[in-house]
Amino acid sequence: MTYKFTIIVPVYNEEDNLERVETELSRYLEIASVPTSILFVNDGSEDNSQALIEAICERNEAFEYILFKDNRGLSAAIKAGFDYVDSELVGYIDSDLQTAPEDFNILLKHIDNHELVTGVRSNRKDSFVKNMSSKIANGIRRAFTHDGMDDTGCPLKVIRTDYAKRIPMFRGLHRFLPAMIMLQNGRVIQVPVRHFPRIAGTAKFGLWNRLLGPLMDCFAYLWMKKKYINYEVSKTSK
Repeated sequence: MTYKFTIIVPVYNEEDNLERVETELSRYLEIASVPTSILFVNDGSEDNSQALIEAICERNEAFEYILFKDNRGLSAAIKAGFDYVDSELVGYIDSDLQTAPEDFNILLKHIDNHELVTGVRSNRKDSFVKNMSSKIANGIRRAFTHDGMDDTGCPLKVIRTDYAKRIPMFRGLHRFLPAMIMLQNGRVIQVPVRHFPRIAGTAKFGLWNRLLGPLMDCFAYLWMKKKYINYEVSKTSK
């Protein structure tokens, strides 16, 4: 089967969530607005996640996986997914399922006129500290990038794969995906999506990851923006 859309699912020590991930994503595949496949990227999990992932992929034709030799972080997992897929569209969702796979259909409605569609979490079901640190981090990022995005940390996005593959990823750059698409003169839009409490597993990001880390990443983005190479080929002899 030829798939138009691939959903990347980064996984790090999520054994308690993976059964629900299989159930919810399998349900979504039945109602997806375009032919869709799933790609697990196991970021060097130290629990039983890999055994569960392999069993899921064996049961489901539309599911595949990549296993990292060791833990490399969320940005590396997303980049590996971008490098691996060959579908026209690529997206990702966190394995904690605090966002709903069904909402991909909302994002896909806008992709014909944009190169990236990102969710904005409505009525976030997170702690006060997590919500406030995210708001501050997003404000700092907007001041540096002028991308106009309110919630780049939302783990629900759809991107045109040819644009995704040209993003020069580095650790922490997953927060700057809209800005990196805009460097390619791509069109970006944000769309409200639902948000739910985490049911199982533990969050992988603390205060440093959400607030202080992104501030340092902003300087890396500014350096990359200054050095970024963007071109379009108008004609070739091939």
